[in-house]
Amino acid sequence: MSEAAPPRRIGKRLLRLAAILAAILLVLLLVAGWLLQPQRAGGFLLKQLGNSLGLEISASAIDYRLRGTPQLVLHDVVAQRPGDAKALLRAERVFVSLPWRTLRTRGADLTVQRVELDAPVLDLPALQRWLATRPPSAETRIPTLVDGLRIVRGRIDNDDWRIEGLSIDVPSLHPEQLLRARVRGRYVATPMSIPADLAIAIAHPRRLLAGAPTGVAGIGSLTIANADWRVPARVFLAGPLRLGKDSALMKPARLGIAARYRSASTDMPFRLGLHGPMAFNSATWRFVPVQVFLDGDGAIPDASARGSVSVGRRLVLHLDGRIAAWPQAWPTLPAPLSSSSSPMPFALDYKGSIDFADIAALELHRDATRFDARFRLPAVLAWLDDIATGTPLPPLQGALSTPRIEIAGAVLEGVDIELDDPGIPPQAD
Repeated sequence: MSEAAPPRRIGKRLLRLAAILAAILLVLLLVAGWLLQPQRAGGFLLKQLGNSLGLEISASAIDYRLRGTPQLVLHDVVAQRPGDAKALLRAERVFVSLPWRTLRTRGADLTVQRVELDAPVLDLPALQRWLATRPPSAETRIPTLVDGLRIVRGRIDNDDWRIEGLSIDVPSLHPEQLLRARVRGRYVATPMSIPADLAIAIAHPRRLLAGAPTGVAGIGSLTIANADWRVPARVFLAGPLRLGKDSALMKPARLGIAARYRSASTDMPFRLGLHGPMAFNSATWRFVPVQVFLDGDGAIPDASARGSVSVGRRLVLHLDGRIAAWPQAWPTLPAPLSSSSSPMPFALDYKGSIDFADIAALELHRDATRFDARFRLPAVLAWLDDIATGTPLPPLQGALSTPRIEIAGAVLEGVDIELDDPGIPPQAD
């Protein structure tokens, strides 16, 4: 039987226990007081996050809730690389809700309840400068968003273009499951403006961000427009997509467009299909090589071609193909050309603004007849609209050669015709 502890030893133990309890209570009070100061606690969190990312992150006001599912709300957020003249991200409001298990595992479990951004502005050049300083990551991790992501009134700024009115709605996100998203916004590259509303599906988000090819499909509406005309369209795009550091490749891509060309006096529907590898870098989409299929009405012919298409700040085309038949809306051909049903091989080259306002070059053949021309498409379309009352000569520079033409009962052989429009400058040698 053990001997009872003397009263003096018991007193010392009680005093030690009381001191420990007092210290624990003091620490709890200090922590509670710190947590009840959102600006101080949030500022500490932002500093820690910024240090890990190599950024300076600030907010004018910080609120959070710990009851239930923890929530953090940041106002007037600015994220900027030290020494950079521009912030890579600004946002009026950032809302993050994440379960307790994510906090307890300190990020080992990347489950987030919901993320919201109000009026974010992303500066693309500043983002690229920051990405260039980041070390390569051994693992690509993306979070699970239980209740998804919402972005409203967003904007992406680049040196010579921007996307404004950006809205993104993702109902939920799981790295291994099909992702569905709704994306709306307006691409602006003066004088062009392209509003778009698209539904996008990504088969395997983790594979996409890891740089592996993943099935992606998008469908929706967009409108290409300037001050004089507009082309509203329904579009469909699908194919295996691979993302690089600052590029993307879909190989092969299938792009379908059903659209109408509308101006003050013109309304011409057409369908356009493109098939081939599609690459994106330096703010330019490139289809090289590409198969092109055009199904037109009115003055737009039915045609197919192969070649290359680049769309960005400028439009670059090089196409070789065939026009199936002479459109009825075009001027009537003299005999014997009018009686021929032969397809018309053509070559089209263009390099200029996306609205086709610069000069295009066209070579067109039918049987033994050859036509070479340089023209501006808007001017030719306007001439076709007024052909019944306007000049019979098209606004183009070119030459026609044919072995035989019948005009008003007269037969002309070995015909060479040259057209010269003062609005088309001579071709440089």
